[in-house]
Amino acid sequence: MPLEEKINADIKSAMLAKDQHRLEALRGIKSAILLLKTSAEGYSDTTELKTLQKMVKQRRETAVIYKTQNRPDLESEELFQAEVIEFYLPKQMGEDEIKKELQAIISSLGASSPADMGKVMGSAAKHFAGKADNKTVSALVKELLSK
Repeated sequence: MPLEEKINADIKSAMLAKDQHRLEALRGIKSAILLLKTSAEGYSDTTELKTLQKMVKQRRETAVIYKTQNRPDLESEELFQAEVIEFYLPKQMGEDEIKKELQAIISSLGASSPADMGKVMGSAAKHFAGKADNKTVSALVKELLSK
């Protein structure tokens, strides 16, 4: 079932359950999908995935801001929405799994020093698209290349 159909079905069930918080998050996802369909970028599984990841990142960053402003009510709402959106993303890989696959990428590219980081990151970004956070991948690449 395509993501849009899942979202529509979940919106209906949230409406029936009168779950306003979940409904708001689901409507945000639906809105993003509709914007993607009309954008010049085009609608594909990869753009859909990137958009959902961006939404989660935005919610988490906003929650941090609310936390520093001592607004726990708004912080918890943003974190809840991030969790709802993450439900529709593929399961994120663990650090150990990422390290193992990065070592394979590094050896296949013949990278040996931090100067090769750009080459490794280009390949890793494509390989881990949607499965891992680029910030984590970057830190691990830096660690592995500095050994």
